[in-house]
Amino acid sequence: MKDNSLTARVVGRVGAIERNLWDRLAGSDNPFVSHDFLTSLEDSSSVGPGTGWDPAPVILQDSAGVIVGALPAYAKGHSQGEYVFDHAWADAWHRAGGRYYPKLQIAAPFTPATGPRLLTRDAAYGVPLLRAAEQLCTGNNLSSAHATFIESDQLAIFEEAGWLLRNDIQFHWANRGYATFDEFLAALASRKRKAIRKERAAAAEGVTFRHLVGSDITEAHWDEFWVFYQDTGSRKWGTPYLTREAFSLFGERMGDRVLLMLAYDGDRPIAGALNFIGGSALYGRYWGCTEERPFLHFELCYYQAIDAAIARGLSRVEAGAQGPHKLARGYEPVKIWSAHWIADPGFRSAVADFLERERHGVASDQMYLGERTPFKKS
Repeated sequence: MKDNSLTARVVGRVGAIERNLWDRLAGSDNPFVSHDFLTSLEDSSSVGPGTGWDPAPVILQDSAGVIVGALPAYAKGHSQGEYVFDHAWADAWHRAGGRYYPKLQIAAPFTPATGPRLLTRDAAYGVPLLRAAEQLCTGNNLSSAHATFIESDQLAIFEEAGWLLRNDIQFHWANRGYATFDEFLAALASRKRKAIRKERAAAAEGVTFRHLVGSDITEAHWDEFWVFYQDTGSRKWGTPYLTREAFSLFGERMGDRVLLMLAYDGDRPIAGALNFIGGSALYGRYWGCTEERPFLHFELCYYQAIDAAIARGLSRVEAGAQGPHKLARGYEPVKIWSAHWIADPGFRSAVADFLERERHGVASDQMYLGERTPFKKS
């Protein structure tokens, strides 16, 4: 694509772009759009041939050949690992005689965490990047393009480009200047505060917890966590998305941004939770266990994450997809966003009508859930 002095092209993989050039555009706040994270997925074969996630990053260059923008994009042959569900759209389009797959996904694979999807230091390049995505679709018979878990600061660019916006709800914990977990508990209603203390005491009975970062994480620890991850992955998805090598590469390339929390019964590991550390947030990503213990999941994934965020002065915890059960544990309903471009005008109109109806329902749900947080009512 050429637009005055700008040229867009597809690169075969993020690893083909120099690390410093990519990260200059991606910034340092969000770990999931970093060169280290995305190339770890590529180099571990977690994405690529046979996965249905074929890397197709788009770069935008100025007249001097300088890369001024990029999209972390993938050609998708299915809708797995996205956490924004469009299966009904695919079914409807197939019943109408259309072909929904392949499509273009602008996302951090397997990662329901908010972040930038238009990687550029100048917002003026945002619309040209989206136009490049559209042309990539039309030139390669892709039905549509989808950007998921978009940070709110970029929504206006997608609107300007005419993409359809969709919103849903996640549950995030917000740090309101708490110095300790007890200060957070003090903000809750008495009954909820007592319930959390009871849960934490039950989870800690006979169990010790270790928080590991950077060089403290050994291959033996990754082996332990791999067992937990496989158990959860096989139950949720049938086949875990990540390969074992991905975890080694995370530790090797971005260990200081990885927080591995393990639970032990004596010397025996029984559960683990993997988190990524951002500039302003802690992102809970994977959990698993080999032994069920009362409230251990809540302790390791939610309460220990709050402890870690407070200790690091982070403003929030994003604990992943799903989760009305998080509400009682101090995680509040937050609106999340995706954006969609659909090539066929008739199909686009039908999706737009669906999104308008869906939006009202999501707003009602958020209001209902917001009134039921465990915090003291003024």
